[in-house]
Amino acid sequence: MSTKRRDFLKISGLAVAGTAFPAVWTQGNAFGEARKKKLKVGLIGCGGRGTGAANQALKADPDVVLHAMGDVFQDKLQNSLTNLSKIHGDKVKVKEKRQFVGFDAYQKVLDSGVDVVILATPPGFRPEHLLAAVDAGKHIFCEKPVAVDAPGVRKVLEAARKANEKKLSLVSGFCWRYHSPKRAIFEKVLDGSVGEISTIYNTYNTGALWSHARQPGWSEMEYQLRNWLYYGWLSGDHIVEQAVHCIDMMSWAMGGKLPVSVMGTGGRQVRTEEVFGHIYDHFAITYEYENGAKGFHFCRQQQNCQNSYDVEVFGSEGRALIDCSRNVHEITGKNPWKFTGEQNDMYQTEHDELFASIRAGKPINDGEYMAHSTLLAIMGRMAAYTGRRITWEEAINSTEELGMEVRSMKQHPPRAGVAMPGITEFI
Repeated sequence: MSTKRRDFLKISGLAVAGTAFPAVWTQGNAFGEARKKKLKVGLIGCGGRGTGAANQALKADPDVVLHAMGDVFQDKLQNSLTNLSKIHGDKVKVKEKRQFVGFDAYQKVLDSGVDVVILATPPGFRPEHLLAAVDAGKHIFCEKPVAVDAPGVRKVLEAARKANEKKLSLVSGFCWRYHSPKRAIFEKVLDGSVGEISTIYNTYNTGALWSHARQPGWSEMEYQLRNWLYYGWLSGDHIVEQAVHCIDMMSWAMGGKLPVSVMGTGGRQVRTEEVFGHIYDHFAITYEYENGAKGFHFCRQQQNCQNSYDVEVFGSEGRALIDCSRNVHEITGKNPWKFTGEQNDMYQTEHDELFASIRAGKPINDGEYMAHSTLLAIMGRMAAYTGRRITWEEAINSTEELGMEVRSMKQHPPRAGVAMPGITEFI
């Protein structure tokens, strides 16, 4: 599966990627006469991910319109608006007065009369935006990861609790949870097809990603925002921003059980130039569970190396293989099985099920698992950065805040260097 799944909107011509699956219409009353309500969507964060998510939202329901958009960059907003308009025509009704630019754009989108919001800014802003969206009573599609530090995760857990009380749908961007083959194989794993789990091995080893050269007139804040992948206060490092997908699948296989501790290592080996900010280019992490089971996670962003994107679950009665690169899902051992059913576009299914839940008045709330999986990745980063064994209790109660309140491009970003194991302190 391509990791550039939403980059298609950057290409002129704009053929619609993926297959649209019709929403499941269920009798319900979430907004009065639910079938007659035109749902207004607001997009917060207009880069490739946000634009792709908005495209899928507009395909998910026949009576949905894009009503408002917000971003810190005018060019991002305009490119997204142009592309979506070419695809969806009259379903894009974002008048100039509802095109918001700036660090307060998210609040202006929430105040514009939308029913559903898509949160797709860099994840450092996610907790603040999520809490505001829930407080405003909006249904939410929330990209992963949902935070970059433990205080952010705690805010997300609070937002999820509030969303549950308000009967709001909160759908996560952990897209594999919406992939039919993975739903099938993890159901079998959780039903005991591989027996008692002793080991989970998972990898997210990939090549280099994009970057943007510094331009005249850019402040340091703008430079970092346009290269947000490489700054921990915005991305959480690549174990949190990207490899969290396979860490989430590890947690899925464990039935959501939380590890008691984690140890690990990592560093900057080949990706050392200034453009790569201060994040690592590889991690190796071991998660330890109360029953003695262990999860081994490896991730790497290094060019011209062997790639892998797998989850292997070893149990007392067999082995489950989830190979995301080759789309292989099979169990060997006492209860052999292989997925042979129909494939789906998981990105589209996320939105199909979100809008169907709104129409039915039966909210989905992915909040707890998306927060826990994010913290699993964060505690892996903590262990690698410090060289310490980190317990779950230490991680969830950490007071380290990577980010800052940003209200102007003239502000200087948080000062941070490359973490040094044995020297960098746990906070």
